Amino acid sequence: MVTVTLPLWLLLLILLFAAISFVTHFFFPSVRWFFRRRAERLVRRLNTRLQRPIEPFKLLRRYDLIQRVLYHPDVTRAILDHAAQEGVREDVAFERARRYAQEIVPSFSAFAYFGWGVRGARWLSNALYRVRLGHHDPQELAGIDPEATLIFVINHRSNMDYVLVTHLAADRSALSYAVGEWAQVWPLSRLIRSMGAYFIRRRSRDDLYRRVLRRYVQMSTSGGVTQAIFPEGGLSLDGGLQPPKLGLLRYITDDLDLSARDVVFVPVALNYDRVLEDTVLIGAGESGTRRFEASITHVTLATLKQLWLRVTGRFHRFGYAAVSFGRPLSLRADPALAEDASALAERLLAEIARNVPVLPVPLVAHLLLETPRRAEDLPGAFTAACTLLESCHIHLPRADSAYAAQVGLRMLTERGIVVENGGLLTVALEKQALAGFYARSIAHLFPAQRSPKQ
Repeated sequence: MVTVTLPLWLLLLILLFAAISFVTHFFFPSVRWFFRRRAERLVRRLNTRLQRPIEPFKLLRRYDLIQRVLYHPDVTRAILDHAAQEGVREDVAFERARRYAQEIVPSFSAFAYFGWGVRGARWLSNALYRVRLGHHDPQELAGIDPEATLIFVINHRSNMDYVLVTHLAADRSALSYAVGEWAQVWPLSRLIRSMGAYFIRRRSRDDLYRRVLRRYVQMSTSGGVTQAIFPEGGLSLDGGLQPPKLGLLRYITDDLDLSARDVVFVPVALNYDRVLEDTVLIGAGESGTRRFEASITHVTLATLKQLWLRVTGRFHRFGYAAVSFGRPLSLRADPALAEDASALAERLLAEIARNVPVLPVPLVAHLLLETPRRAEDLPGAFTAACTLLESCHIHLPRADSAYAAQVGLRMLTERGIVVENGGLLTVALEKQALAGFYARSIAHLFPAQRSPKQ
């Protein structure tokens, strides 16, 4: 018998590798199988109560989705073209495309979305605002072909838009959002990706990146994934509706086979009595850039301040937030729009504009920017404005226009936007831009300011 003596460190190393081998080959597969079975049961239960069940495409493993994107003929050609144009090897171009796909493709988790995502969205929405549902026709929405790809098209006022629409659409389906570069920060990116959102670089000039993104969007659309997009391409810096960006709409409508699956757009119009980022957005607009001066430190301090106000009983919600749903637009019913992204965008933006909810703060801001008024005259002016806007959705707290005027005035006065001088209510000179930010959200609804297309 031969005795072999090993150093203690080597024995420990051998045992460590043996343990790792056991865990990876026997333990991990069992754990993955266990959680996969639980996830499948969760999805089956969810699909019994959702109006639009979660699509099989959405449940594919992220690795498989990335492979399907990368090996599509369009992307393969784009990789070869990129290699030729940049003078690099094809494997280098392929790795670049892989990085793009890994950045774009989400890793949807039904547990994350419906377990804490929807609950968190519901709690946050109601904690910050008095949420109201404006115009909507349940029969119209229920009448949409269940096999169609549903795309919610939303005006972009605040980052709360994601939270608010997720909360209100929770009984319909899981939404897949197009999210900008702001969310590509760890660990926020992991959380957002698990909610089914996909990231986009809004200013990328790289043709390879655009081809990879285009292919993923087209695969999602043909796979029936319910999506939510912001056609303005970013947050409104002045409070009003912005001209549409056609990139995502073109990706969605390119190479569509409407005989296999219809695509239905649902316009969604949002408005707020207070936008959390209003001063940041106005500052970005005045600087002529889209650089938002809102660091993580700033956001953390603002959050802690609101928590302290809540703990001390001094917190007041930020007024009303309202959402209206416009008429669904089917491409199968109007196939010419699938060939003209510009006309499609105009139709959708016009429907959003028509359905923007009128809330107390925007309407009072509009009236006081128009002309200074006495406090006792404001309710009458508010009621007259409501008469002009009778075809719009107007939220009147307590169904009382005089009380609604008081609500709007109180919120504007508390922020120093409106002051009283010589018995007249006026907008403070240094707050003109802030008042305009809110007034502009509904200015297009007044007959004298409507464009012919609206």
